[in-house]
Amino acid sequence: MPFSERLVLLRKSRYLTQKQLALDLQLSEIAIQNYESQRRKPAFDVLIALADYFDVSLDYLVGRSDDPQRH
Repeated sequence: MPFSERLVLLRKSRYLTQKQLALDLQLSEIAIQNYESQRRKPAFDVLIALADYFDVSLDYLVGRSDDPQRH
């Protein structure tokens, strides 16, 4: 599963809007929209913040693993 789909899945699993996720991470709503629509890819610091926020591994977040647990 690509990053964009994984992000949507994680966000919706917590019943978050794009706006709420953006506010929680101090990002713009447009940034979240761009990540989810594959128009842009997040910087490393944003990837780390997303993984921490959802408490998943970076490999899971970017689609390299189907195991969400951090090791």
